[in-house]
Amino acid sequence: MKELKEKCKIAVVQAAPILFNKDECVKKVIDYIEESASKGSELIVFPELFIPGYPYGMTFGFTVGSRKEFGRVDWKRYYDNSIVIPGKETDAIAEVVKKYKVYVSIGVSERDLETATLYNSNIIFSPEGEIVSVHRKLKPTGSERVVWGDANKHYFPVCDTPWGNIGSLICWESYMPLARVALYEKGITIYISPNTNDNKEWQDTIKHIAIEGHCYFINCDMYFTKDDYPKDLLSKEEIDRLDNIVCRGGSCIVDPYGHYETEPVWDREEIIYAELDMNKVPMSRMEFDVCGHYSRPDVLQLKIDDK
Repeated sequence: MKELKEKCKIAVVQAAPILFNKDECVKKVIDYIEESASKGSELIVFPELFIPGYPYGMTFGFTVGSRKEFGRVDWKRYYDNSIVIPGKETDAIAEVVKKYKVYVSIGVSERDLETATLYNSNIIFSPEGEIVSVHRKLKPTGSERVVWGDANKHYFPVCDTPWGNIGSLICWESYMPLARVALYEKGITIYISPNTNDNKEWQDTIKHIAIEGHCYFINCDMYFTKDDYPKDLLSKEEIDRLDNIVCRGGSCIVDPYGHYETEPVWDREEIIYAELDMNKVPMSRMEFDVCGHYSRPDVLQLKIDDK
């Protein structure tokens, strides 16, 4: 492992997106970057699909064997507010990233440049304002598959930072053991998980992953309510059936020993600030290095078609 910068000042943004409005989402992202950077943060993390939000509870008119026209109209609105990478939205974020010289990780709904397919993607910007990582979610979960396609590239990118290699898996991708190992094999020290998962069982999962990989686990979730949906969506009945708080959050940081570095935050927007002691990463691997001295590549091997 290369020499690591000893401290990483991180900001984890638990916030509500401006649903179905990419321009307003970008403005909110820029505001949060400026606020976090003003507090000295070097790495700023946003949730899954923060642009243009996670359309929780919406079917987009899909049932087995048929589609409804109202859903097609709402889907087109979501499609129009998904973004091409790179594009004017990423350019706007890159400018503020470059100004404050910070790393930024953010989840977006990516619109493919050549096709009409959407992807659930996570972008990482370098302090120079460059996009150094785009990860597309390998397998959308459940009914997400009627909105986003399976990743066709950008499977397991990592970016080299002063704190070691950083990578991401989106939400339930972290339940895929082999996908986790694909990141471990690349030596990640900080594991970013943009997600929309406020289930209590998820908190057990993230602590296990942190101690399994002996890395920092950054659990970045959303908080949003039923009132955050646009009032003129045609799927009004579906939205009316939702709880007032749609996603409670639960964002937190877990250290390489599986302990909370910061406790989960529930039921509100908040920026979680922390200073990560990167010495914990190599120290925690003294007795267990998942792809190092505690592995048996002569017995167990993982074949990865990475592209």
